[in-house]
Amino acid sequence: MNADSLGSVFDWEPLWLTFKLALVTTSVLLVIGVPLAYWIAYTRTRIKPVIETLISMPLVLPPSVLGFYLLLAFSPRYAFGQWLQDWFHLQLVFSFSGLVIGSVIFSMPFMVQSVQSGFQSLPVNLLEASRTLGKSDWHTLFRVLLPNMRPALLTGAVLSFAHSIGEFGVVMMIGGNIPGVTRVASLAIFDEVESSHYAAANRYAAVLFVVSFTILFAVYLLNRRRGRAV
Repeated sequence: MNADSLGSVFDWEPLWLTFKLALVTTSVLLVIGVPLAYWIAYTRTRIKPVIETLISMPLVLPPSVLGFYLLLAFSPRYAFGQWLQDWFHLQLVFSFSGLVIGSVIFSMPFMVQSVQSGFQSLPVNLLEASRTLGKSDWHTLFRVLLPNMRPALLTGAVLSFAHSIGEFGVVMMIGGNIPGVTRVASLAIFDEVESSHYAAANRYAAVLFVVSFTILFAVYLLNRRRGRAV
C-alpha cells in the first residue's frame, strides 16, 4: 500500500502553522491597520498618495519580489538584519516571526483598504460632531466610528485571514521550508506535488479550500442580511 494513502502518516502540522500564521497576522493587522486606515481616510497631508501607493504595492508586485527584498532586509549578512540580531537578538529569516512580518506586509492592503472604505462611507458630520464635543481622536475612533462600521472591519479581517492562508511566495522566500517552524500548508502542497503524493496534496488543498470558502461565504451572507436590515 502506498504510504501516501495512509491517514496515520498525514502531517497536520502545516495546517496548524497556516491557521496560526493567519490568526496572528490578522490580529496584528487589526492593531496597526485600523489606525492607519483612519489616518489615511481623514488626513490631507501631501504624502498621503505615497503612503497609499506603498500599502497597495503587494497587490501588484509578484510575491517573490517582496519576499526577496524582505529576505535581504532580514538577513544577518546585511545591515538591518545584523542590527536586529546584535541589538535585539532577533533572527527573522527562516523563522515564524519572519513569516508573520512578511504576511502582515503582504496582506496589509486587504485590511487597510477595506477599513478605509468603511471610514469614508460614514457621514462626515459623525466625525465633526465628536470633535465639536471635544472628544479625542482615539475616543472618536473607538467609541464613535468603529461601532458604525463593523461590516468593513469584518470584511478586512476575513480577507486578511483568507489571504494569509493561501500565501506561498513570500513565506517561501523568508521562511524556507522548515518542518514545524515555517512549513505551512501551501509549501506542503508544493512538496507533495513535487513528490507525486497527490492524495496528501489533495488533503491539504481540500482543507484550505473548504475553510476559505466557508469564511468568505459567511461574511458575504452576513453582510447581505445586514444590508437588507438597513
